[in-house]
Amino acid sequence: MDVYNLREMWGALALRGMVSILFGIVAVFWPGLTILTLLYIFAAYVIVNGLINEVVGLVNVGNAGGSFWARVLLILLGMAEIGVGVYLFRHPHVAFTTLVLLIGLTLIVAALVDLFAGLFGNHENGHRAVLVLTGLVAGIAGVIMLFQPVKSGVAFVWVLGLYSLITGPLLLALAYEAKRTLSSGRRAAR
Repeated sequence: MDVYNLREMWGALALRGMVSILFGIVAVFWPGLTILTLLYIFAAYVIVNGLINEVVGLVNVGNAGGSFWARVLLILLGMAEIGVGVYLFRHPHVAFTTLVLLIGLTLIVAALVDLFAGLFGNHENGHRAVLVLTGLVAGIAGVIMLFQPVKSGVAFVWVLGLYSLITGPLLLALAYEAKRTLSSGRRAAR
């Protein structure tokens, strides 16, 4: 088993992909949303993502295969995402720069986890490539936000939206492939 337990956790991947696509659509097609609305949408998105990461990480704790540190990183990422989401819900009038920095840091941590899992996990080549690609996209989006927090304005909404629209379909494709692999493995075992 790998850190994401891709075959058995395809539903969680599909949910992450769908939530990511929905968030991306809102961010790209309604970039003029008030910062407060965006804050609430992002907080909900990051909490859902964090809960999924927590479940996937905790379910895989007992698995013999995979990397122990990758599981730990996934659990820590889930905790950080939930923490950021709760913080944003409790402090809705946070400064714009603080919001952008929190989003950028969250994306960079997510990038590190996906890259680590993709490079060092026990995955098939297609799964490995998708994890590395989502990690690279998250890292690029996070770095852009960290180095241009004030200048980005509405552009940061588009960066975040495009990140979500790129990674969402990749996660759905990964979920489909994982489900297909699981189904063919079960048929072969009969």
